[in-house]
Parts: sequence; C-alpha cells; structure tokens
Amino acid sequence: MFHAEFKSISGKDAYPLSQIVYRGSDGSLLEVCHDRSAWKSRSPDEWKILFGGRRTSFAPADLSGVWSKRELVLPELPVEDIVTLQEGWTPLFNAQKLAKEINIKSLRVKLCGNSHTGSFKDLGMTVLVSQVNHLIKKNISIKAVACASTGDTSAALSAYCAKAGIPSIVFLPAGKISVAQLVQPISNGSIVLALDTDFDGCMSIVQEVTADKNIYLANSMNSLRIEGQKTISYELCQELGWRLPDTLIIPGGNLGNVSALAKGIDDLLSLGLIDKKPRIIVAQAEKANPFYLAYKRNFDKLEPVQAQKTLASAIQIGNPVSYPKAELAIKNYNGIVEQVSEQELSDAAHRADKIGLYCCPHTGTALGALFKLKEKGSISSDESVVVISTAHGLKFSEFKAAYHEQKLDNISAKYANAIHHLPAKASAVMDVLKEVV
Repeated sequence: MFHAEFKSISGKDAYPLSQIVYRGSDGSLLEVCHDRSAWKSRSPDEWKILFGGRRTSFAPADLSGVWSKRELVLPELPVEDIVTLQEGWTPLFNAQKLAKEINIKSLRVKLCGNSHTGSFKDLGMTVLVSQVNHLIKKNISIKAVACASTGDTSAALSAYCAKAGIPSIVFLPAGKISVAQLVQPISNGSIVLALDTDFDGCMSIVQEVTADKNIYLANSMNSLRIEGQKTISYELCQELGWRLPDTLIIPGGNLGNVSALAKGIDDLLSLGLIDKKPRIIVAQAEKANPFYLAYKRNFDKLEPVQAQKTLASAIQIGNPVSYPKAELAIKNYNGIVEQVSEQELSDAAHRADKIGLYCCPHTGTALGALFKLKEKGSISSDESVVVISTAHGLKFSEFKAAYHEQKLDNISAKYANAIHHLPAKASAVMDVLKEVV
C-alpha cells in the first residue's frame, strides 16, 4: 500500500530506493518521497491509535522511536532487515525554571543525545544501515559503508554496522574531535582514517571514494539519513499531545538536521496530525557560520567559509552539503538563523546545567541563540520553545571540565563551579560549608 522512492529536489529525476545514487543527473540533492496520498487510507485518529499502541509494545521494531513510525520512513523494508539499537524515544526535559529566568511561556529540551552512541545521528543511521543490510541480502555488491565525520556520525555508523556485520570506514579530521568521539569507531571495529584536513576536506575525499559503488556513502547528503532524523518531529508531536511548540531551535553544521526537522513537520501536516506550522530557528557557531551569513544576505547563495576551530566541533563545517534543503526549511517555516560566540555557547550550556541538564557545546549553541533572540525581541514572552539537544554532554567532558576549571582559552566562565580543595579536617569542611550552604 505504502511506497517511497528517491526524487531530486529539482524535480528532474526519480530512482528506486534500491539504486545506489546520491544526487540527481543535474547534481541536485535527492530526497525520499512518499506517496502521501496513500497515507489518507488512515484517518488522523487512526494514526494516533496505531502509534500510541506501538509506544507500549515490546516488539523489537516498536521499541525504536524511528521504526515505530515505519510506514512513514521506509514502508517497503522487511521488518526482519531492520538494524536497530532502540534509538529514539528520548526524554523531553522540562526546563521551565530556565523558561521563567528568560521570561518565555515554556521551554523543553529534547535530549536526542540520550541514545546508544550519545547522538541524534543514531536516528538516521538505523535507516541507512537497515537499507544497506536489505540491499546486501538482495545480493547487491556493497563491501563497506563510509562517512566523513566530526565525530558523531562516525560513532553511529560504526555501531550500526558492527551490529549488522557490515564493514565501516570513517574519515576524521585529525586532532579536531574529542577523545570520546574518536574512541567509539575504533572500539566498534571501523577502519579509521585520520586525515590532515578539516571536515570539509574529509567530505570531499569520501565523495571521491564512494564514487566506487561498492563503498556506500553514509553522510547526510544520502537522504536515507534524513528519513530517520525527521522522526524527531513525530516524536515531539506525540510527546506533546499531538501538537508542536511555537518555536523549534536546532544547531546547524552540515544542515541535514534542520532539513530533517522540516520534512518531519511536512509529514505531520500532510497526515492531518497538526494544522499549525511552528517556526524553525537554526543556531550556528560564529566561527563556522556560512548558513548564518547566507541568511543575512537573504539566501542569495551559499559562500563556503574556512571553518575556524570552535568548541562546538560537530558543527565546525564551512561548506554544508544540505544547504539547499535547509534554505527551503527556513523559508517554509518562517525561520531565523542566528550565530553565537564561543563565550555565549559556553555560558549557555553551563547555565542550563544549573537546572539539571548536562549540555554538549552544540546544545549550548542552540540555547545561546535562544537567549540572544529573546533579548533582541525576536522571541516573545508568550512563545513555547523546544531546543533540540543533539549529543550527550559526556562526549564532551573535556569541554565541561575545562569550563569549570576556567581553562578554556578566552572564555570567562561565569557559571563555573569550583572544587574546594581542603585538608582532611572536619573544621576546614565546616568553615567552607558555613560560607556556601
């Protein structure tokens, strides 16, 4: 009943999902297009009942936030070919204390990093690796799956490929990712190639390598990834009683994430599960801000930049592959693109930690944009906001520790919490406690 295929965003070409293809004949990006008319075979209430029932199911596919919506993802993929690590169904943290501090109606943080590899990239990788698993079972020759990464994509690829028994190759910019991110693909048995370049250099090389169709490309220019990541929108909607907030804020690097968020909302509108569009805001680090600069020029064109070293290393990208889709997302969803400094993202992350979060620097980037836009008046006091947290803070413990030790270069750590080093005497402890409790 349900069907999907690749189509170029220019509208020129269409390809079956079984074909190994990443761009249309005119060079445009592809997207997975569904027969949305078939979705009308179920009413909005019937979809709600179906998805609600799966939330309480223990069937392996239903334990995944992605595959519990499988009709809207890869509807023709056999359930037995799914490669899942129970991704999705991540917590929606109520940050109402912080909402009161900045005077907005409500604030929640979607903790997408509370996943198997500590990143929202798991959502897209389960779809891509499941499709590769399916293709291999159909005797299509794929020797390995490869990606360029600033850390999180490689972690997700290595884990899902290891689960499926498929070789993986990761291209990393040498010396530019955290230890936690580096060790994940190593531990999962990937072929790890650390190149003396930045992410954009790695991305260029992996595209050359995957021109050999025996090596499958796993970066977000492969639109299968977007199909998994778009389920963030579904999950949010379901968690909030089948409605979305006024505003969604997400950090942006290669820009597949904002493209996915918008695609998920498009689906919800088509299904009749919502009737109101939220606004989408993309946050970029000031040191890697090509999308912000294009937005300020009314999206005349993308001008790649040389991304500078930023604490938000996963979005240290100067030439984002998914720019055309992200531009459409911002235009279709009354969007804003904001940039934040290293000081702003560091303070925002640790300010949020004071209410029980443990924010990665990319979440700090999104929160920093929230604080900045509220001060500018671009976000009003009567708005409900959800910030998408893309990775777990534990993957960036060096960033967290250095902030509290006040060892981050050129950062004045306003929210640092110093350790009290004391002699092993109760009197010394009591002296300090009198001052701080």
